Amino acid sequence: MDKIKLMANKALQFLTQAKAELKKVTWPTRKQTLASTGVVMVIVAIMALYLGIIDFVLAKLVKIILG
Repeated sequence: MDKIKLMANKALQFLTQAKAELKKVTWPTRKQTLASTGVVMVIVAIMALYLGIIDFVLAKLVKIILG
């Protein structure tokens, strides 16, 4: 029974400390979040285009080599 109480106290202590740490976090504004999301989407689109072109070229090369 003592083990259960000890584990419960540790869990409660962890949650209390986690809550205290989350209060210290500086959360981004909506504008910052949207700007970051836009940057990520543009980079993903560029990378997808680049990888698509590379895939197309390599597929054509393999087709030419293997007939």
